Amino acid sequence: MPENNKSIYKSIKEFLFEIGDLSKFIRVFFRETFRKPFEFNEFFNQSYEIGYRSLGLVGITGFILGLVLTQQTRPVLVDFGALAWLPGMISLSIVRELGPVITALICAGKISSRIGAELGSMQVTEQIDAMEVSGTNPTKYLVSTRVLAATIMVPLLVIYSDALALVGSYIAANIDGDISIHLFFSEAFAVLDFNDIIPAIIKTLFFGFGIGIIGCYKGYRTQKGTKGVGLAANSAVVISSIAIFIIDLIAVQLQQIINIF
Repeated sequence: MPENNKSIYKSIKEFLFEIGDLSKFIRVFFRETFRKPFEFNEFFNQSYEIGYRSLGLVGITGFILGLVLTQQTRPVLVDFGALAWLPGMISLSIVRELGPVITALICAGKISSRIGAELGSMQVTEQIDAMEVSGTNPTKYLVSTRVLAATIMVPLLVIYSDALALVGSYIAANIDGDISIHLFFSEAFAVLDFNDIIPAIIKTLFFGFGIGIIGCYKGYRTQKGTKGVGLAANSAVVISSIAIFIIDLIAVQLQQIINIF
């Protein structure tokens, strides 16, 4: 067999083994998460770390997103004499697609890398083994709490980011124009309905779950000492980002199918 074919075969084999290992990890997560007792203190601590400590970065990103998107869109609408559509177009773009995806990618970079590096450090220093010896369930304490916190906090961060993006859009609309805050937000919310908001929130739950479970998986499977910790954090970000795009693609296709019926 040629060397190129061997390399491709090896890559495919490693990918399939990785998918299988991740599937088993997810199965263990669901098995352990709903067994008593639940680590409420660690869950609230992780919610604070994931949610509250991400407010600054997510808020700045959302505000700038709304600001830049409005400044880029306004000249085009002016050329077509459709400036009145600006608030509605921006709100639809942010709430349905840009807000959830951009915020989830920011969370993947910040949250998934932190979880991967944290659990990776615990793995290479044998702290996880020590927890098992002492009778503590590491999956329940380390994995379940982080994944659930990410699943809950990421949708809240997306809502927060969307709100600041609309504020940024309003400020950008008034740089070259003059529109009252009441008129801007009335037009922005007039075009939104439950078919826009609910699917966007639902897919952010899957974004959060993907970010949390992939970060925990890469950290939990860390090897090769301190070098492996860096690799775990990096691969957690890359795979989480890819997972976000795949989940978003599936969500869009499902929403289109539902709308047909």
